[in-house]
Amino acid sequence: MSTTPAPLEIGPHTVQPPVVLAPMAGITNAPFRTLCREFSGGKGLFVSEMITTRALVERNEKTMQLIHFDESEKPRSIQLYGVDPATVGKAVRMIAEEGLADHIDLNFGCPVPKVTRKGGGSALPFKRPLLRAILREAVTGAGDLPVTMKMRKGIDDDHITYLDAGRIAVEEGVTAIALHGRTAAQHYGGTADWDAIARLKEHVPEIPVLGNGDIWSAQDALRMVRETGCDGVVVGRGCLGRPWLFADLVAAFEGRAEDIARPSLREVAGVMVRHATLLGEWIGSESKGVVDFRKHVAWYLKGFAVGSEMRKRLAITSSLEELRAGLDELDLDQAWPTGADGPRGRTSGNNRVVLPDGWLKDPYDCAGVSEDAELDTSGG
Repeated sequence: MSTTPAPLEIGPHTVQPPVVLAPMAGITNAPFRTLCREFSGGKGLFVSEMITTRALVERNEKTMQLIHFDESEKPRSIQLYGVDPATVGKAVRMIAEEGLADHIDLNFGCPVPKVTRKGGGSALPFKRPLLRAILREAVTGAGDLPVTMKMRKGIDDDHITYLDAGRIAVEEGVTAIALHGRTAAQHYGGTADWDAIARLKEHVPEIPVLGNGDIWSAQDALRMVRETGCDGVVVGRGCLGRPWLFADLVAAFEGRAEDIARPSLREVAGVMVRHATLLGEWIGSESKGVVDFRKHVAWYLKGFAVGSEMRKRLAITSSLEELRAGLDELDLDQAWPTGADGPRGRTSGNNRVVLPDGWLKDPYDCAGVSEDAELDTSGG
């Protein structure tokens, strides 16, 4: 198979190479999307953090900030979470009528308890009629805007839903599907099941299927396309502390596999300062931006020879001056370390999935789901 798959068509938007930044709570805000997009040369699709439909409809202040896009972001992609078809419909119509985005992605993949205990995220596709109702409201309300969805294989190995969900998505007019090759119970543990991505592609040949899970390098992305026949890739944890991965991905899909970024610690430190600066500008406070950046420090420094005390110190900085001063004390001439391209981020697995009472009794009984199950805050 060619290393250059056909361009990914998301409604009127052509994504070439077919590379998508996965929505990640607290991570894929406007500053991080800017960094990734700069490294990619503007190529690819970069999706916002998860926005809850109830918070959007109520115009929650934090949510309205999260849906702010830089003028250079095109297309503007919003990921929505919701469990009530009527509320999802209102949110989608609001986006379409007010021109808030160019593409809407629906979250049916989040495995965290605060989402699944409400019947949302990766719990929701088990309720087939509810999934269909939400997709119908979204596609109808979106008008000319393309609607895509991201999901997991199912709740656990005994409750696999992705093939049924894929067929429902096609029938309701969804433009493309992304599949994370894990169940909700796996969270981020174990190994992603790429065979499931291949099966979904065979099951829904009418629309593009994107693969997600265990893409730690550009070569992983090429291998996923080659082995599964998927139409593109969605990259999440692999780019944590490594936004230049998108430069690698573009190079690989364009047949320049040798153009792989191997930044020195000096170059990495420069990106760290820029990331923290962008966060401060976005939040409106330098100190709050640096505090928000703290979670990224360990990811950026993965594999480099930096002592534990210095790592701790950098992870509690409160100003750009303090961050720069700490970085300047490091051996900045260190080359990119062997092994730093591997797994990063959360790896927990085999979790009990927290679900509403009686959720698994009947996949067609949706009586227990109401608008009260909607989350009222975004980004998580």
